[in-house]
Amino acid sequence: MEKQSEVKLFGTWSSGYCTRIELALKLKGIPYEYVEEDLSNKSDLLIHHNPVHKKVPVLVHNGKAIAESLVILEYIDEHWNHTPKLLPEDPYERAKVRFWANFYDQKFGPSIYNIMTSKGKEQEKAIEDSLEVLKVFEEGIERDFPAKSPFLNGGTLGFLDIVVGSSSCNFKAFNEVFAVLFDPEKNPAFCSWVTAMKDCPLMKETLPPHDRLVAKISKLFLLPPKA
Repeated sequence: MEKQSEVKLFGTWSSGYCTRIELALKLKGIPYEYVEEDLSNKSDLLIHHNPVHKKVPVLVHNGKAIAESLVILEYIDEHWNHTPKLLPEDPYERAKVRFWANFYDQKFGPSIYNIMTSKGKEQEKAIEDSLEVLKVFEEGIERDFPAKSPFLNGGTLGFLDIVVGSSSCNFKAFNEVFAVLFDPEKNPAFCSWVTAMKDCPLMKETLPPHDRLVAKISKLFLLPPKA
């Protein structure tokens, strides 16, 4: 097991991408030092460790920096290859997990951002578009990972659970500020999955506080929380 001083995570408390890394480290039982970054005044160390994107999260292991959350998750699983494993052993199963993780980040994430940055009719259209993406995602998950319970990895959180849960488990904060997006009647499989992840003790202790996140989102997008 690595010493605590050898693993350092640069992040910011409200970022789902950073939550992913904390979840993976905790799940694997890896001690780490957490460094909170002020993204309005980025530290020289962050820029040094991630000179290309200058973003969080950045994992520094024995002085070597790894950037981008999906890349970091794979690094953690490969370097600390003891159980629980984040990715399946079977190459085809791993490929499916990677495909849907990328789909979630490249399609669903931007669709949510479009909702947060629009108003009126434009926002209504953004919500419709996001629900279409969610439908494709939900149907794909049901098709590619049938009978997985309570998580897609089985009894413990896995790679795709961490990718999705780190942001989607904050849906109540999103609903409070913007609009109700996840509907158990329209998206039963997805909502059931998110609920199971949200009830996981590790997820509960790692997610940002609800009220603080609502205030952060409202301030970031200059919106008063919905009454």
